[in-house]
Amino acid sequence: MERHRKQLANTLVLASALIAAVTTFLLPTQLQAQAQAQPNGIDPALLAKANAGDRVSQRLIGLAYLRGKDVRQDYEQGAAWLRKAAEQGDADAQADLGGLYYAGIGVPQDFGQSAAWFRKAADQGNAVAQFSIAAFYHDGRGVPQDYTQAAAWLRKAAEQGLAQAQDSLGSMYFSGQGVPQDYTQAVVWYRKAANQGVADAQSHLGHAYENGYSVSQDYAQAALWYRKAAEQGDALSQWSLGLLYELGHGVTQDYAEAYFWLDLAATGKIAGTKQEDIDEIRDDAASHLNSATLLQTQERAARWFAEHHAKP
Repeated sequence: MERHRKQLANTLVLASALIAAVTTFLLPTQLQAQAQAQPNGIDPALLAKANAGDRVSQRLIGLAYLRGKDVRQDYEQGAAWLRKAAEQGDADAQADLGGLYYAGIGVPQDFGQSAAWFRKAADQGNAVAQFSIAAFYHDGRGVPQDYTQAAAWLRKAAEQGLAQAQDSLGSMYFSGQGVPQDYTQAVVWYRKAANQGVADAQSHLGHAYENGYSVSQDYAQAALWYRKAAEQGDALSQWSLGLLYELGHGVTQDYAEAYFWLDLAATGKIAGTKQEDIDEIRDDAASHLNSATLLQTQERAARWFAEHHAKP
């Protein structure tokens, strides 16, 4: 059954999360011990190395200021130290600085500057920066819109194993945006990302199996991949899995399971799907259940929702 799928722009919006968070604030585990060695301030030895021009030390201090680790949080100081490292060619610092300009943290928001720093890091092979500059080209933000360039940079990041880039590249092949439409290539990249646990990719792979895009139509495989994404909270996959249970496609027909997944889906936002359509299918599943089973299923859905949304 063909249904509306998320638009490519929604898959690439993941890049924004990386730009604003991952590239800016995540300190590599092996370096955290160094940055936290002095609980009352920057390690004097680290500061001395940074002042002597050591770019790794400069980046560490910049990240410490941004995260408020060992020192009073100071975004401008953080940006200044990152700039020192970035101007010396440190690719990670360049990507971090691109994230700061994107979000306007410690520096004025400037998409042109953000793109420029991401491009420097991307040219050095930084996969997150490659993914980020791909998003810029896709949206025409800070650079002229160019789907071909977006696909090219996504491929570079995808070939390095960045799962979100693999999923986004699959979507470009699926839609024929920036590359010739090719369902086989789309499935190849979706599978790589799905195997790394990306819920969108798992949903996309389920969709390919449900509809036979470059693979033999296989409802059981569709249900398997939808379930993986649904268990991560992907509303579209919860909706898709609920429908498979409603119809008995690839799974034993089970109206309680159908209701459970459709009830979870009803709490989410599914682009292109009307709320009343979800409610109608869910209510149909409910009509096949006795009151005790329906109540148990509703309580199960409420517990699942509470448990998953209580996580940080």
